[in-house]
Amino acid sequence: MGEVVRFKKPKLADKARGKTLCKRGFHKWLVDKERQFDVKQGRLVTVYRCSRCGALKTLAH
Repeated sequence: MGEVVRFKKPKLADKARGKTLCKRGFHKWLVDKERQFDVKQGRLVTVYRCSRCGALKTLAH
C-alpha cells in the first residue's frame, strides 16, 4: 500500500488576496509607458494599468 498524502486546502484569504480591493474600486494604478499616443484620436493619452488585476484606464490630454 502507498502512503496517504494530505493536501493542504487554501484559505479563502489567501485565495482572494489582491483581488478584493480591485472589485471594490480600489485599484493600484501605474502609468503604462508602452502606449502614449492614440492613433484614432490623434493626440497624447496617458494609459494607466492596475498592477493587481490588469485593468486599463485612459486619460486624454
